[in-house]
Amino acid sequence: MATKDTKKTATKASKTFSAEEVEAMKEYVREKRQARKGKPDGEGEVLAKIATMKGADRVMAEKIHAIVKANAPGLTPKTWYGMPAYANSAGKVVCFFQDANKFKSRYATLGFSDAAKLDDGNIWPATFALAKLTPADEARIGALVKKAVS
Repeated sequence: MATKDTKKTATKASKTFSAEEVEAMKEYVREKRQARKGKPDGEGEVLAKIATMKGADRVMAEKIHAIVKANAPGLTPKTWYGMPAYANSAGKVVCFFQDANKFKSRYATLGFSDAAKLDDGNIWPATFALAKLTPADEARIGALVKKAVS
């Protein structure tokens, strides 16, 4: 049973965060609980998450998944805040795909965390907006993923 303080915190959180952000946090907690119970089926969870995406986002997510697997076979698929993500051997997320619908954005994104080895001087991109993927874009993403794990 929820206490008065729990209800107050939940109400405050719902005013502070959007419904999408609250849902992402709930997914993160579920992922952590599942991981504590044993090794989750990361590949299956990622493919299931991709299957729930709509139209162009699903197509891009499928392509990103294939590109990451081909160019960085050492990364492990997992969900991260409910998004398809790929982690290194230490369990740190290196890259992730966020569909446009996740936070009601006008485009999907491919993001790289600080675990990705993309450093290039004093400034470098860490998140890329994706409207669609051409063969040239796919090649660029493949090169970025390889560099991220090199």
